[in-house]
Amino acid sequence: MLDYAVDPAILRPLVPAGVALDRLDGRALVTVVGFRFLRTRVLGIAIPGHRDFDEVNLRFYVRREVDGEVRRGVTFVRELVPRLAIALVARAVFNEPYRAVPMRHHVSAERRSYEWRAGGRWQHVAASTVGDSAVPAPESEGAFVTQRQWGYTRQRDGRTIEYEVRHPVWRVWAAESPSLAADVAGLWGAAFVPALSGPPLGALVAEGSAVTVSAPVRIA
Repeated sequence: MLDYAVDPAILRPLVPAGVALDRLDGRALVTVVGFRFLRTRVLGIAIPGHRDFDEVNLRFYVRREVDGEVRRGVTFVRELVPRLAIALVARAVFNEPYRAVPMRHHVSAERRSYEWRAGGRWQHVAASTVGDSAVPAPESEGAFVTQRQWGYTRQRDGRTIEYEVRHPVWRVWAAESPSLAADVAGLWGAAFVPALSGPPLGALVAEGSAVTVSAPVRIA
């Protein structure tokens, strides 16, 4: 997970209706995330050939208050997956901005690299772990980007769906030698080029876990 500070004006047009941009110490963040889905089921059904696969996404952070409860969530700019069927289902059910591209990964005890092919070349996000993993402090950058229980997506009619993402609190490692080699403009838009061309504000590796995603509901 590589975090970058961006101008909030870039994100405001992408914020779904009914939620607000969330910030860390006044800064708006986007994160490039690479990970693997394992043993995936849809409505309890395992689909052959679509259980284990990589994903790389660019996301930012939003919040919504419901009866005094602050729901901290994410919204995706673009999500990359290796199979067209996955992208088509995600677009149809959630209207999520998925794109299917060839992908591969290299994961060892020390370094994680997630790669995809677009524009005729292989691109990647990668980082190495440092020290031992730990639960991030409550107000830290690690907690801000990993402890997100909700997803929000703008629909074709302009309304917003909300879905819950349930998993235990993840332990994280600090990361060193973070690397992003990507066609930022082609994948996520020219507005993100200045922020994502420099070093990340922060980088970490999260342990992951079992995850349950609820059915989406429309919010007022």
